Amino acid sequence: MKMLQVFLMFCFVLGLSQHSRTEKNLLFQVSKLDSLMEENDSKILDLFSDDVSFGHSNGWVQNYADFKKDFESGKVKYESVKQTELKEFKTKNKFAIIRRIIAVKGFYNKEIFDMKLSVLEFWIRQKGKWKLWSRQAVSSKI
Repeated sequence: MKMLQVFLMFCFVLGLSQHSRTEKNLLFQVSKLDSLMEENDSKILDLFSDDVSFGHSNGWVQNYADFKKDFESGKVKYESVKQTELKEFKTKNKFAIIRRIIAVKGFYNKEIFDMKLSVLEFWIRQKGKWKLWSRQAVSSKI
């Protein structure tokens, strides 16, 4: 239910009626990503391309296997993931980029973190579904 609420808020903010069906599907995946991350749900792995790459604000880089291991082990646990601003949203053919600001709270190795991040995400359509291909986060002062 929470994911639906987040998606509906996302739609309201974006005026989703002006987006194509393909773009709506992508925006739903982005909303689902945040929701599954916040719920620490391993279904999040289904949203990733097999060759996904994550660049974290601390310089840490992960691939699919690294993320899966850390996520499932509880090394990283999220309490909240909230998008505060959508800066850019572009699609072309089977690729899309999204720049956004998110507020994230949780635990890393049982240490609390609470930060705002500027995130650049590259999504790719694979077999008719949007998959996260690459994500780079940097600390945001905004």
